[in-house]
Formats: sequence, structure tokens, C-alpha cells
Amino acid sequence: MERNFFRSFEQVYRQGEKSYVNRWLLLILFIFLASLFLPWTQNINAKGKVTSLFQEQRPQAINSPIPGKIVKWWVREGDFVKKGDTLIQISEIKEDYLDPNLVNRTEQQVNAKKDAISYYNGKVNVTESQIQNLKNGKKLKIEQVENKLKQLENKLVGERAELTAGINEYNLTKDQFERQQKMYEQGLVSQTQFQQRNAAFQNAQAKKTVAENKIEQTLQEIGNTKIELKAVEQDYNEKINKADADRFQSLGSIEVGKGEVAKLENQVSNYRIRNGMYIILAPQDGQIVQAKKSGIGEVIKEGEDLMNIVPPKINYAVEMFIRPLDLPLISKGQKVRFMFDGFPAIIFSGWPNQSYGTYGGKVIAVENSISPNGLFRVLVVEDLQDRPWPVQIKIGAGAQGIALLKDVPIWYELWRNINGFPPDYYQAAIQK
Repeated sequence: MERNFFRSFEQVYRQGEKSYVNRWLLLILFIFLASLFLPWTQNINAKGKVTSLFQEQRPQAINSPIPGKIVKWWVREGDFVKKGDTLIQISEIKEDYLDPNLVNRTEQQVNAKKDAISYYNGKVNVTESQIQNLKNGKKLKIEQVENKLKQLENKLVGERAELTAGINEYNLTKDQFERQQKMYEQGLVSQTQFQQRNAAFQNAQAKKTVAENKIEQTLQEIGNTKIELKAVEQDYNEKINKADADRFQSLGSIEVGKGEVAKLENQVSNYRIRNGMYIILAPQDGQIVQAKKSGIGEVIKEGEDLMNIVPPKINYAVEMFIRPLDLPLISKGQKVRFMFDGFPAIIFSGWPNQSYGTYGGKVIAVENSISPNGLFRVLVVEDLQDRPWPVQIKIGAGAQGIALLKDVPIWYELWRNINGFPPDYYQAAIQK
């Protein structure tokens, strides 16, 4: 019994046999220490969603350009359309545009204004001819009066010469009369001779007076002629000014008419363009989704959303939102790994190359302004050197991004996390 007990004790505690526990502990410790020196890829986790690289490839809202009433739907949700296909037909509801002949009536107003302008142009031409005739008549009348004035001046020269002769004759006869009078008083000449000399003196005096009167009359005629000349100029100037006023009035009416014609032509263009807005066309190829209105006869406002159209071909990208603290660590050309919603993945955070189900991306843009959510937006596109993104992803799908940073040892990463330090600043080399 005692022998069996000791034999069992030896079997259980294996006394006398060599132990390998220390060796296993040393091996485990060595493996642990060696693993601390394995490379670890620092990273930044950020949530995002799938979008498109180009703005024209994103879902586009179809708006109503004018207020109106739905007349007919030409498409249904899910239909694929081509650019220029008819989507919806609306009718007018504003009373200013209800007249079906609005364009024709406005064109008639334009033509009437143009005819009025042509009439005013004709009046301007007639007025210009009238002004030219008045100028010619003024010129002829002035020449006529100036000729009359020259004749009077020549007449004045002759009359002054005649006056000079009359004065000379008067002085001569006066001298002879005075000498004859003295001789008559002395009894040297007869009374008859004295009377003859006196008559000759009286005649000379009369001729002198007549010549002086003629000169005075001619001077008055010259003065009247000069007044007449001024009156002619004033009269014709008044007529010319009045004709000019009529011409300028016509020119003003022409310019006003041109402005009204331009305004009416603008209205015609606007009416024609508005008529083309009653049919809403597809701006691009795509699928009709999310119809916001329903039924026939529903009133819609200007700019109101009617439906959305999704382009068939999209260059997908992912927009990530990162914290301001991590912004210095993100740069253009940096590598990013993605997990898309609905696609299973096994992630090894520090060893992205060993992860399964992730997809590669590359940062192409980092926005410099903060978004309303308090984060910075980063745009990432597909990495062509990695496996392609799944064709099943759609715009708006969620994505979990892992921005790859610097490779460091595991011990350094543990030490950094224990001390709460941020990842090392690292800028990826930009691939041209």
C-alpha cells in the first residue's frame, strides 16, 4: 500500500525528471522582446462616405425654372434618360404670361416702334433740308442787302463829291456877291448886275443845301440798310434755330424709340425663352430618382425641386473627415486603406498589408477650411496600383478610412500611446 502511494507520488510530481518550464518562459520572453522591434504602421482612423470625383457626376436636382402647374409627366422613377429627353411639362399660372399670342403682340409693338422711328428719321431729313434752305436763303438775302449797302455807300461818295463842288461854287459865288455888293454900294455897277450876282449866289446856296440833304438822306438809308441786315440775320437765325429745335426733338424721339424697341425686343426674347421653359429637359444622361412631386395639376414654385438624376458613369471618390489635431499629418499623395460598408474585412491596424477586405486609396485634396461638422474634409481617389474598388459601391455609402503614416517599432508605438503623444509628423512623397 505504502509502495503504491510513493509510486503514484512520483508519477504525479515527476520527481527526478528534468523541467523545461524555464526554457519555455525564456522563449516566450524572447519572442515578446523580439516582437517589440517589429515594424508598426502608424495610422489615423476617420469615417467618410462615397462621393464622386467630379461635380457633374454627382446626383443633380432638377428644378423648376419658373412657377407653373404640372401638365404631364414623361418619366417615372427608375427610368434611364438621355441628355435632352423630356422629363416634365408645365403650364403658365402668372396672369402676365397667359396670353398665347403674347410674343406676336409684342413683336407688333416692336414693329410699330420701328415704323415710328423711321417716320422721325424722315422728319429729321426734311428738317435738315429745311435748315439748309434757310441757310442758303439767309446767305442770298444778306448778299442782297450788302449789295444795296454798297450801292448806297457808292451813292454817298458821289453825293459828297457833289456837295464838295456845291460848296466850292457857293464859296465862289458868295465871294463874288460880296464884292458885287460893295461895288453896288459905291455905284460902280448897276442894280441889274447886282441882282444877277445875287441870284447866282442864291442858286449856289440852294445847290449846296440840296447836296447836304441828299447826303443826310443817303446816310439814313445806309443806317436803315444796316438795320435791315441785322434784322435779316436775326429773322433767319430764329427760323434756323426753330428748325434745329424740331430736328433735335425728332432725334430725341428717335433715341427714345430705340430704347423702347430694345426693351420690347428684350421682352420678346424673354417670352420666347420662357416658352421654352414649359418643357423641362434632362441636363445629362442618367437615372431618374426621388421624384418630389406627384399627380397632374399640382402647382410648383420657381426653383422648387422636382426630381433627381444620377449620372450612369461615376468616377468614385471618398470624402473623409479628420480632426483638426490630425490635419498636419495628412498630405497630398498619402496612402489610405478603406473598409466599405457591406464588404467584410479583417483588419490588422498596424500591418495594413496583412489586412483582408480593404481597398487602397490616395489623397488628392485636403480642404483648407473647416466643415460645419467641425472636421476637415479630405478627398481620396482609388489607388490604381492597388486592387480596384468594388463596382457595387454607390454614392453615399459609408467608408471607414485608415490613413497610413510612418513605420515605427511596436515598442515605440506602445510608448507613444502610454504617454498620449500624437503620431509622428510624416509627409508622403508625392507621386508625379
